[in-house]
Amino acid sequence: MNTPQPGILEPVPSHARYLAFSLRGGHRARQCLHQLAGLVDGREVVAGIGQQLALALGAAIPGLEPFPQYEGTGFALPSTPAALWCWLRGEDPGALVHRSRHLIEALAPTLELASTVDAFVYAGGRDLTGYEDGTENPKGEHALAAALVSGPEDRLEASSYVAVQQWVHDMRTFEAMPLHEQDHSIGRRRSDNQELTDAPPSAHVKRTAQEGFSPPAFVLRRSMPWADSTRAGLMFVAFGASLAAFAAQLRRMSGAEDGIPDALFKFTRPVTGAYFWCPPLRDGRLDLRLLGA
Repeated sequence: MNTPQPGILEPVPSHARYLAFSLRGGHRARQCLHQLAGLVDGREVVAGIGQQLALALGAAIPGLEPFPQYEGTGFALPSTPAALWCWLRGEDPGALVHRSRHLIEALAPTLELASTVDAFVYAGGRDLTGYEDGTENPKGEHALAAALVSGPEDRLEASSYVAVQQWVHDMRTFEAMPLHEQDHSIGRRRSDNQELTDAPPSAHVKRTAQEGFSPPAFVLRRSMPWADSTRAGLMFVAFGASLAAFAAQLRRMSGAEDGIPDALFKFTRPVTGAYFWCPPLRDGRLDLRLLGA
């Protein structure tokens, strides 16, 4: 019986490290899968398979597609595909360093590390702007329905799709905005997290109101703030039973539907964008049968 990678459904950890890998050579990809299955437990390491890796194996993952690109006045939403994505989760940053080193070394013959991003919990679950993140996340059975595939296809059962974007905040621009403009850009008051009834159509909560789509576009957010020596922002991570809900939200945020872009673009920009398929576990190991493993 398939079970989901448990880290998808658990609360975000105190610390995280995101690894993205590019394909170095497809001739050893199948051997690489066996290595991966032994290193990913789904809790301390959540893994997502990119279309690049699937194609190198001659496999097709139903529902997995390229990340879309959108452009608007003064902003762009890039598509930066990768072969493999790993979300390392823990309470000790040093342990994440060692875990990532073991992964990188084990996968090196086939996969090359493309990027590393370190993340953390800030102020009990807030973005670096100070606003609470994931307020509208579904709970309980609704979270399971939003995040996990269910249906007759055995090899897809309990798997998930994930959208990953690294957003870079311009904190100087944000801090120069009056408080009411900050609140109206998000659509909530930072002080008490209450939704603003008079927020403009461009407010982020109005652009992405999950129940406001047809069909409703519910996803399970597991985003975390990140920072390096010169930049900082949010690693947006959203799990779904398909990619349709996130694709609908992204299209509306870009203004492709009605010409109204999300007010977030006043002070933050995504620099990456990729989709991945997160296989289920079978007998405690990644179930990679869809990939021929």
